[in-house]
Amino acid sequence: MRWASANSSNPDFEIAVREASDLVAGQLDGLEPDLAVAFVSPHHAEHYKKIPGLISARFPRAILIGCSANGVIGGGHEIEQHPGFSVTAASLRGVAVHPFALRLTQLPEDTADLERWRVLVGAPRSPNVHFLLLADPFTFDPSSLLSGLDAAFPDSRKIGGLASGGSGPGSNALFVGLHFHRGGAVGVGLSGNIAVDTIVAQGCRPIGVPMIVTQCQNNFVQELDGRPPLAILRELHETLPERDQELFRTSLFVGLEMKSDEVEFHPGDFLVRNIVGIDPQRGAIAIGGLPKQWQVLQFLLRDSQTATEDLKRLLARYRRERAGAKPRGALLFSCLGRGVHLFGQPDHDTRLFHESLGPLPLGGFFCNGEIGPVGKITFLHGYTSAFALFREAESLGDDHHSK
Repeated sequence: MRWASANSSNPDFEIAVREASDLVAGQLDGLEPDLAVAFVSPHHAEHYKKIPGLISARFPRAILIGCSANGVIGGGHEIEQHPGFSVTAASLRGVAVHPFALRLTQLPEDTADLERWRVLVGAPRSPNVHFLLLADPFTFDPSSLLSGLDAAFPDSRKIGGLASGGSGPGSNALFVGLHFHRGGAVGVGLSGNIAVDTIVAQGCRPIGVPMIVTQCQNNFVQELDGRPPLAILRELHETLPERDQELFRTSLFVGLEMKSDEVEFHPGDFLVRNIVGIDPQRGAIAIGGLPKQWQVLQFLLRDSQTATEDLKRLLARYRRERAGAKPRGALLFSCLGRGVHLFGQPDHDTRLFHESLGPLPLGGFFCNGEIGPVGKITFLHGYTSAFALFREAESLGDDHHSK
């Protein structure tokens, strides 16, 4: 398995594609890639349709997947707010690539109809098949797709993001194989001698203590440890230092635990969701998710310092727990709200990644929403950086994944 990645900020579209592709070809040392992953900024929107043909001409054996992107990542560097094109390619000996394109109307209504889901994406009934997924946020809600794939392929990893750069239906681009789409979703299944480890950095830190959801209805949390959440929040606010009190007003989130068999919880064990409303009469809060009775809930804060510390901690945890792993390449699906907007400097997440894990080929893009697992369930996230690290399945002698 051999990976390579590069980008170009040249404002001339044809030159940008040629520059990035030539760099990738040089890194592959004569190997023909089987997979190409390409992202292109809206500065080149008039040329979107040309990308499948150009990639096919340069890498005729490679199956393409990609989309429009408000910022692109390639060669371990991030290009934001400027013209950008990135391509990441892989020579995948012993790996089959299964491309597919979907519309919402094609999705089975029944998540339990496992065979229909398998046929839909054209992937084998194998425990070792993993998915890269890209979708248009204006024409495709990925929640049903993620639920169906989790049911049909419970041992696989699903990771990706929502296309960005457009402002409404029809303004984004999706690429798969030789085809160009203005909506829906595209993906590739990867089966055979491949393993995918994931790191999902949600950029939050806990405040207060974990509590049990003792009463809830739909997306309303009505009681925590037998008390109204608003009363708990008022008390919690008074205990915080001044800086955290400021964040409390603008950057307060909740985390729902996704590992019910755990006694001690780590930040990566929680699914981060927004607080979307309150019921002052009942003292309840509404969240951007569906809590369950007896589930553990943790209040969280997010800022640039916290996001930095969170990513450093998760990268160190991966390095420690996967000491025998030998990733060959990686993709990063990062939120539009991160990057320069959050950290005030370019290459923040890519730099931390390389400082921790070394000079792996790293590509990706800045998304309108990030797809990645928490525990054994795949979710659509916000404000997140989701990494996929690719290696041979046999490199650890089994098929287990990162936590």
